Amino acid sequence: MKFMLRTTAGVPTVMLLAAVASCSRDQSDDAEAQAAALVARAAEFELDTEWETPPGDAHEHSMAGFAKILCSAVFITGLDPAYAAENVGFFTSPPDTRKLVTDTVVDMENRLVRLTLNNEVTRTATFNGDQGCSALPRGRDKPFFTPVTVTSSLPDPMTQPWPMGDVLPDDPLPPEIDADKVAQAVAAAFDPLEGMTAAFVVTYKGRIIGERYMEGLDKDTHLESWSMGKSLTGTLMGTLVHQGVYELWEPAPIDAWHETPGDPRATIRIGDIMRMSSGLRFVAPQDPDYEVEFGYPAGYPDHLYVYTGAIDSHQWAITRPSQWPPNTVGRYRNSDPVTINHLIRKGVEERLGQNYHTYPQRALFDKIGIRKMYLETDPYGNFLIQGYEFGTGRNWARLGNLYLTDGVAPTGERILPEGWVEYARTLAPAWEADGRPIYGGSFFWINGTGSFPIPTDAFYMAGAGGQSTIIIPSHQMVVVRLGHYKGSSFGGPALRNALTLLMEAVPPVQ
Repeated sequence: MKFMLRTTAGVPTVMLLAAVASCSRDQSDDAEAQAAALVARAAEFELDTEWETPPGDAHEHSMAGFAKILCSAVFITGLDPAYAAENVGFFTSPPDTRKLVTDTVVDMENRLVRLTLNNEVTRTATFNGDQGCSALPRGRDKPFFTPVTVTSSLPDPMTQPWPMGDVLPDDPLPPEIDADKVAQAVAAAFDPLEGMTAAFVVTYKGRIIGERYMEGLDKDTHLESWSMGKSLTGTLMGTLVHQGVYELWEPAPIDAWHETPGDPRATIRIGDIMRMSSGLRFVAPQDPDYEVEFGYPAGYPDHLYVYTGAIDSHQWAITRPSQWPPNTVGRYRNSDPVTINHLIRKGVEERLGQNYHTYPQRALFDKIGIRKMYLETDPYGNFLIQGYEFGTGRNWARLGNLYLTDGVAPTGERILPEGWVEYARTLAPAWEADGRPIYGGSFFWINGTGSFPIPTDAFYMAGAGGQSTIIIPSHQMVVVRLGHYKGSSFGGPALRNALTLLMEAVPPVQ
């Protein structure tokens, strides 16, 4: 069966990259001054290298991203194609650019999505089983790698108690918790409906105390998670460090970085990369000078290209030159998690001699109760879990709780090194030097400016569209919020209202 959805081509009302830039033109004077200060400080450390503009057409890249988004929404989340086109995944394909599509084919039998642009170019994304969906190069209808079946070793989740299974206790909540206030917090996360909150899960001391899903979804629905995957990438690297495959502060063993004497990349440590402080020259819409120097149509940003270019994303990232010495300037760029994913593949295949695509399930997920997680790849089979991953609300709660127990699994097995959690929650020096106390290690954000109405000891995974897994050590809580991208402007305030109520419902742990 084929689903046919046809649209009329139109002219986008906003430029492609302006739609994804984080800094609006009407930003406050304070924000403009901060951006100027960031640019000026970075200029002091600038190295004499050049930016290589990603090749290809920006609109075509956007449509390749759109094909992947539809593929994942339909074949992983189970959404109706028209609903998905309207509501999810705006990061790599903003709504206005979707008007350039003149023909959409969602092939349910062959599990692929094919889009035709107004210039008659066709782009395809295909479902690859347990590796999710991949955008493909023009003219291809299958990836360059053979998808691998990933099987959990865990029994039926309804035969095991939470968190290793899905059987929840039926005894009352601990007496220190205000159950009514928790219920109010859960309701607040879904108010207003325009926030499109899809999943909300709250745990206290590892126990689920609040949980709700959008109508039609449930605890088993895998939802768009976006850059929360960066923290998952950091966690997978943590498992390799714990096994002795790598050391956190060793120079990253990327061959090309050590071939030429004096290459500044040779001094980049693994721990620097996971603090978003590698210094690689890699343009992102979040860069404070993005609109000034690299605004459309000057060039498509690398940050999006590794999602939408249908390329060997790992090779693109590790071949970028240095813009600054490592650990001097903090910038939120996909170069860093993509590079760590390259090292994960290298470590698993070359040093451990194991299967790369099944490693996350064996080394991490089975140990904390996750039976299924879709980790998507580029067409060459490289994980793109800087943002292309789909998990359930409970999956993310399990991952969050691993960081509340200092990397010890519910079975008592340590799977992250001692001190890893402290590394994750500690302000990165380069970001501190930039005057932005908001980023830590292992690709985690920290609540250093109190952006969330919770204690500043909190740290969290965050993804575009309002995806959040928040860890609050002082209250022994984990809060997960997932939502459809279109609702993010309403979903953010709803999450903050819910967190305010949760702080009233659950006292600090003595």
